[in-house]
Amino acid sequence: MTLIKSISGIRGTIGGKADEGLNPISIAQFTAAYAHFIKQLTHTERPRIVVGRDARPSGPMVKNIVLGALMGMGCDVIDIDLATTPTTEMAVTGLNADGGIIITASHNPVQWNALKLLGPAGEFLNDAEGKEILRIAEAGEAEFAPVEKMGSIIDSQDYTPEHIRSVLALPAVDAAAIRSAGFRVAIDCVNSVGGLAIPALLEALGVETVFSLYCKPDGQFPHNPEPLPQNLTEILKVVKENKADVGFVVDPDVDRLAIIDEKGEFFGEEYTLVAVADYLLELNGGGNTVSNLSSTRALRDVTTKRSGRYEAAAVGEVNVVAKMKEIGALIGGEGNGGVIYPELHYGRDALVGIALFLTLMAHRKSAVSRLRAEYPAYYMSKQRVDTPAGTNTEALLKTMHDRYKDEQVTTVDGVKIDFSDSWVHMRRSNTEPIIRIYTEAATEEQAQALADRFRIEIEKEL
Repeated sequence: MTLIKSISGIRGTIGGKADEGLNPISIAQFTAAYAHFIKQLTHTERPRIVVGRDARPSGPMVKNIVLGALMGMGCDVIDIDLATTPTTEMAVTGLNADGGIIITASHNPVQWNALKLLGPAGEFLNDAEGKEILRIAEAGEAEFAPVEKMGSIIDSQDYTPEHIRSVLALPAVDAAAIRSAGFRVAIDCVNSVGGLAIPALLEALGVETVFSLYCKPDGQFPHNPEPLPQNLTEILKVVKENKADVGFVVDPDVDRLAIIDEKGEFFGEEYTLVAVADYLLELNGGGNTVSNLSSTRALRDVTTKRSGRYEAAAVGEVNVVAKMKEIGALIGGEGNGGVIYPELHYGRDALVGIALFLTLMAHRKSAVSRLRAEYPAYYMSKQRVDTPAGTNTEALLKTMHDRYKDEQVTTVDGVKIDFSDSWVHMRRSNTEPIIRIYTEAATEEQAQALADRFRIEIEKEL
């Protein structure tokens, strides 16, 4: 059994002894620490907390423990039950709550689950806030309420319809053009909450022909739930056999979006954000964009082409959001298919990603493969180096920095070295004893060779 505690929450495998895994004891302890923190943050004795979950089988058990712990801490609870991560984020502000807990292990296998924690703005907590909750949990400072001050479940509702209404209300989403285009759309929702949200979104957008794969929200993932090419062979066939115009694939909590073109080929998860950003930059006559240091250079290229300003943030949604707010970004996100559109909310959201991409298709009157051909072609390689116990990874990364100090080097998050036609990003994992190596170049072979080169250099230093 595994239990990982981090600033973004706790995640682990279900089961095991009391001191291992994600079980009722660890769930209650961490939920109580979060409730204690929210009371201090908001100066509210009876905060309102939204709770949503994905469809994995352990969800009802975890949710019941979370609800009980929150009520025991004197919190009132709004239970939206099966809901995407972005839906839960939007519900926090839409329902005037003081915080939220999302029960999801995202793209991890079915034996995993997690608690992801939101502040009053419906956004993930920052580094300092996350560390404070960990401290409260470790110190056992949370104090449960007496019977007369216990909380209650004050509302139970489905917030997905409101999320969809908000997407359609965006000026950049052209439902009329989408309806007129008569698109044929294939979807794979991996038997989680996307199976509730995505068909409903497409219906609201006027898409009448939908070929659905795995839309039963029972949490029985039919394949590895991470939306990567090697895991998604079936939808490629569905797109080609049914002559669909586009395919959309989401992960279990629907904050990542992968796209399939009309030929049954991958658009590229790095290019989901690039395409949506290109549409919005054109629509708005420019603007600022943000992605993380490990995302494709193509976003920088399309931004500068449209007279905008691009900046990179440290890896992690909370870091991207902070940088977006700092520079007033029009659009941002991460290269894993995560689209963050501030006009809706500051969170990765596959629903708004789908709506904006279909609008782009309708306005350009262009096949998906032709859209992809319009963008700069880059290829990535992702590798890792396992580090022995006791490795001083900070010193190791400094060695790499000093070795390439005459190049353009960024040290915001690990070490990123920008060459004229490629880049490499080396960073220490926050959850595993490894160093991750990301590279990008003009060809797959060049990206792989660059990753191999730096992997060997790092291994020689161990």
